[in-house]
Amino acid sequence: MFILGVILLLLGFFLHVMILTIIGVILIVIGAALFLLGSLGRPVAGRRHYW
Repeated sequence: MFILGVILLLLGFFLHVMILTIIGVILIVIGAALFLLGSLGRPVAGRRHYW
């Protein structure tokens, strides 16, 4: 999810499409939060780790 967010963010910047930039930022934040919760050992959606 984090990598998809970065790709959409870059596409939004290069193509000047604001919605892609916004979706990219949202996916980066969600991906970082899930990665952080998974690395702390907390189960995310029933899984011990998320990647």
